[in-house]
Amino acid sequence: MIHIMQNRLDRGFYRFQDEYEKKILEIMRSGWYVLGPEVEAFEKEFAAFVGADDCVGVASGLDALCLAFRALKIGPGDEVIVQGNTYIASVMGISINGATPIFVEPDEYYNLEVEKIEGKITERTKAILVVHLYGQASNMPPIMKIAQKYGLKVVEDCAQSHGACFQGKMTGSFGDVGCFSFYPSKNLGAFGDAGAIVSNDDKICANVRMLRNYGSEKRYYNKVVGVNSRLDEIQAGLLRVKLSHLRELEAERERQCNRYLEDIHNDKIEVPHVREGATHVWHQFVIRCKERHALMKWLEEEKIGVIIHYPVPPHLSEAYQYLGYKRGDLPITEEYAEEVLSLPLYNGMTMEEQSKVINAINLF
Repeated sequence: MIHIMQNRLDRGFYRFQDEYEKKILEIMRSGWYVLGPEVEAFEKEFAAFVGADDCVGVASGLDALCLAFRALKIGPGDEVIVQGNTYIASVMGISINGATPIFVEPDEYYNLEVEKIEGKITERTKAILVVHLYGQASNMPPIMKIAQKYGLKVVEDCAQSHGACFQGKMTGSFGDVGCFSFYPSKNLGAFGDAGAIVSNDDKICANVRMLRNYGSEKRYYNKVVGVNSRLDEIQAGLLRVKLSHLRELEAERERQCNRYLEDIHNDKIEVPHVREGATHVWHQFVIRCKERHALMKWLEEEKIGVIIHYPVPPHLSEAYQYLGYKRGDLPITEEYAEEVLSLPLYNGMTMEEQSKVINAINLF
């Protein structure tokens, strides 16, 4: 029986193996491994891809968020509005800086519900963190209008939305800062941890460049207490290779997900919806099922791997008990957490593998 994993990265490597291996050897032979020409080239290429003026490579997506809020001078006493159904790293980017996350329910597309933002704004609110979850662009124009009305900063968490657009404008280019993760499982994934911020604000980018390198602009001359969060040369070089193929890889994922949308027919299963004006780059194909436990057991018996993204919403996690939330405070977020399930999806997935998944879902 075919065993189908929820995700696998090896096929993505083998597709461009020669290019990856050539790039690694080129960098290793150069003798320059940190903050060199590959990082500089990737920053320019990725900024151009997103449609931003500048990009700063850092060590991870979480670091991108932490440094973004720090560069915006958001800290103790400040509040940041964020959707409740995100991965906990989004929230950590806020709280590590001493600010307080204020949770808002998601909409039917799993993104921030615009209509519920203004009711959460107080005199302490300093920013809105927009998470383009699962790869679908959020409804950005009204969010930007709200931010402008109240004088709020906008940070975009684009960890899952590389290349997604709303009305032709790419995620990461709407707000003050766009934060990206290049964790290996992302659509634009490195071969280890890596991340970046993009911005049109020169001061923000200069600040993050300083902060990522021990708070120094010049070696051994430290202006502030910074961190060590540098995108290394090998990861930057490998990301450049993958970036050159990203549209091809995303087109493949779109074909796979269109097939799921067309061929899954089961009244127990709710497939994802795409908002008019938004594009979806399908970081995950997330269904909902009220009988999720039984479905997972059935798929396990069929040797089909699935993952829950995410079983515990941040407001109910042990890490954020101190905020005082309790079960029932965010009913839509909690309902999603109890029903969502990510089906197998990866570049190089065969028609036969996908047919097996579809048949199993339809027979449940």
